[in-house]
Amino acid sequence: MDEFNLHLTGDIHAVTAANNLLAAALDARIFHEATTPDKSLYNRLVPPKKGVRTFAPLMLKRLEKLGITSTSPDDLTPEEARKFSRLDVDLETITWNRVLDVNDRFLRKITVGQNPTEQGHSRETGFDISVASECMAVLALSNSLADMRERLGRMVVATSKSGDPITADDVGVGGALAVLMKDSIKPNLMQTLEGTPVFVHAGPFANIAHGNSSILADRVALKLAGTDEGDGPEREGYVLTEGGFGADMGMEKFCNIKCRISGLVPDATVIVATTRALKMHGGAPDVTPGKPLHDTYLKEDLVTLKEGCKNLGKHIQNARAFGVKVVVAVNQFATDTPAELELVKNEALSFGADAAVVSNHWAKGGEGARDLAEALIQTCEAGEPDFKFTYDLNLPIADKINAIATKVYGADGIELSELAAKQIATYEAQGYGKLPIYLGGVCMAKTQYSFSHDPKLKGVPTGFTVPIRAVKLSAGAGFLYPLLGDMQTMPGLGTRPGFWEVGIDEKGQVVGLF
Repeated sequence: MDEFNLHLTGDIHAVTAANNLLAAALDARIFHEATTPDKSLYNRLVPPKKGVRTFAPLMLKRLEKLGITSTSPDDLTPEEARKFSRLDVDLETITWNRVLDVNDRFLRKITVGQNPTEQGHSRETGFDISVASECMAVLALSNSLADMRERLGRMVVATSKSGDPITADDVGVGGALAVLMKDSIKPNLMQTLEGTPVFVHAGPFANIAHGNSSILADRVALKLAGTDEGDGPEREGYVLTEGGFGADMGMEKFCNIKCRISGLVPDATVIVATTRALKMHGGAPDVTPGKPLHDTYLKEDLVTLKEGCKNLGKHIQNARAFGVKVVVAVNQFATDTPAELELVKNEALSFGADAAVVSNHWAKGGEGARDLAEALIQTCEAGEPDFKFTYDLNLPIADKINAIATKVYGADGIELSELAAKQIATYEAQGYGKLPIYLGGVCMAKTQYSFSHDPKLKGVPTGFTVPIRAVKLSAGAGFLYPLLGDMQTMPGLGTRPGFWEVGIDEKGQVVGLF
């Protein structure tokens, strides 16, 4: 558990290194372009080695992108050499932040380049938490090492002053990013306390990115579960994979993005519900970290609980809209009463769940989840899913966003800000409107606390319009992500962080970590 909660195999560190190498390379390129004449810049990019100048492989790729047919550095015209050498970055369009795997609120907005050696070439930027990096989303959505390499190279970091997207490959760093992350693409095999095999691999930010574990981990798990042709019944098993947050977030992105890219289709979905969460959606007082729970959460309150079950019903409706069978797992707390548990089960079934089972694995381990496992197996064996997506990739960008807002969130529609409309027009002009198959579509960046954009709107809100503040592009990962309200990509430490409890005892054992 210590390794699990700390560095494990270093995947996050690899993502951090790759992300920050790209940030450093971009800033360095901007600096050198600003301080170096055309001819000198070209000569530095393509220096002679033993009297001969050659283009690096990525340089040939850039030449092809620019429509320059010459492949010998000495044959380019001065205009072609200038076009090749200068990315001509529009500083106002840079989207690539540095990242750090520490909650540090004071890095959210910073100024770089203030040292005199940078000759006044400073700009405002910021840090995100490492798991919010597009490199992490790429890791989770890659089907192979070669696929990861191509996706890393396609990541867009800025736009040129002429309106062209600037990618990691344009900066020249795509191959190096893949080298830094070559070991992180291997899924990490661990086990539960009871010996059940578990793959722990990738952790894309569930608000900004798609919030699901890796495609490769799912594929390896499926092979271990006996899905290869010729495997006998003794090898047959089931793979459970997690999607962060609710059916409006993790499952929606799992189906519309991860399934689209991987080609895999779920046989069923498990929606985890608790009486406490449902009571909150039924009108109970807010839960505030560090403050005692209100009595409503600790005592029987069937009225509030039943009202909150409407929220569960909407999640069930969303899951069934994908053509997937639904099992509701009622995650039991010690304070839950039999009447409350029975109420949630009955409400779930009335909303269309195929099964609803109380799971007491927190208290009893695997034995406490046996009924849930058996119900899930029966549901999977009852028939094939009629899987369907929420939207067609060929729809205009705004229509795809609207489809999720209306069909999944229950909104009346969307409202694009002036900035969002401008960004959509730019992406469509750059060719990202009707996305190619390697792209997954739209990844909504929103709060997990409500079906809407507003975390204060509990239950099943209606009569609202979703404001789209901005739309950003993750071309490597494979999606556009609209921002619904203010999304924080760098957390901050609270007044009393968990590190107060953490230490090492006299035997060298970590204490207080979990």
